[in-house]
Amino acid sequence: MAGSAEERREKIIEIIRREGSVRVRELARLFDTSEVTIRADLEMLEAGGHCRRNHGGAVGLDKLYIDMDITERYMSNAAQKKAIAEAICNIVEDNDTLFLNAGTTLTYVLRAIVGKKNISIITNSITNATEAASYQNMNVILLGGQIDSKYQFTYGTDAVSQLKRYHAIKSILSLDGIDPVSGLTLYYANEAELVRTMIENSDTVIIAADSSKLGRSTFVKVAPVTAADVIVTNKSEKNELVSKLGLLGIEVIEV
Repeated sequence: MAGSAEERREKIIEIIRREGSVRVRELARLFDTSEVTIRADLEMLEAGGHCRRNHGGAVGLDKLYIDMDITERYMSNAAQKKAIAEAICNIVEDNDTLFLNAGTTLTYVLRAIVGKKNISIITNSITNATEAASYQNMNVILLGGQIDSKYQFTYGTDAVSQLKRYHAIKSILSLDGIDPVSGLTLYYANEAELVRTMIENSDTVIIAADSSKLGRSTFVKVAPVTAADVIVTNKSEKNELVSKLGLLGIEVIEV
C-alpha cells in the first residue's frame, strides 16, 4: 500500500478507530514499510493524542478510556485537568448557578472554585455532588433518576424532567469528543439528553476538555459544536483545529 507518510498516518488513525488497537508488524506488512518507520508513525500519533503506544503496537484512546473506572479516569491527564480547572475558575463568578455533568475534570473544577462565594451547583454526578457538598460556599442539588453504577451519575426521564425546572448562568461540561463536523459527543447515550438539556437551559456553555478530546468523535451526538461558547483545553499541536473552532465563533482558551 503506497502513499505519502501523511496519508499512511491518516490510514493508521482510521484503523485504530475501527479496530481499537494495532500491531507494528501487521502495519509494516500492510504498508510495505519497515517496523522502524511504523514505530516512528505511532510515536507521532501518540504525541498528537490519537493513541497510546504499548509493547508491539498501540491502543486507541477511545478503547483505553472506555475501559477505565472512575478513579482511573480521575487520574488520567491529571495535570492537564488541574490547569483547565484553574482557568475555568477565572470565568466563574460569585453567586453563579452552574450545571455540571458527570466528568472527572469537573471534580478538579469544584476544587478550583472553592474560594468563590455563594455558588449553586446542579448536577447529575453523585461524585461531584458529594464533592461540592463538602464545601461551605456551595449549595448543591443532585438530580434524581436512574443510576449508572460504574460512573456514578443519574440519568433518564426523571433526571431530565427535574433539570428542566432550573436555569443556570453557566453550564460547565465534560464531553468525550469535540469536532467541528461531528459536534459535541459522548460515549454514553444515557447521559446525552440530560447534557443537551443543560446546554439549552443555560446562558453560557463552557466545555472542559483536555486536548485528546479535540478532533475526536464518539458514540452519540449531543449538540453541534457551535453550542459551545467557550472551550478550555491544554496547549497542543492541534493549531489548525483550534483555528477552525475560533472561526466558528467559539472562544478557545489554551492553558
